[in-house]
Amino acid sequence: MNAKMLLRAAVFLLMLFVVLYTGMHNTHRVDFYFPIILAKKAVAPAALIFFAVFALGVFAGMALNTGPSAGAGSSRKRD
Repeated sequence: MNAKMLLRAAVFLLMLFVVLYTGMHNTHRVDFYFPIILAKKAVAPAALIFFAVFALGVFAGMALNTGPSAGAGSSRKRD
């Protein structure tokens, strides 16, 4: 395991800790409005809303980081 992967794992765990810690201390129900996707408001515990937003961010980050690497096609020589 290289240092970059270890640093990424540590940052990910730190972000997860912040989400869980915030959720543990905000147990009341909240209204969540997002009119682009939801037709009406969602009422859920704050911890669930925090985790859902965090999970969407993780999936978005994974989608942005997957795919062909920048140097994948550069190994071919041109004449």
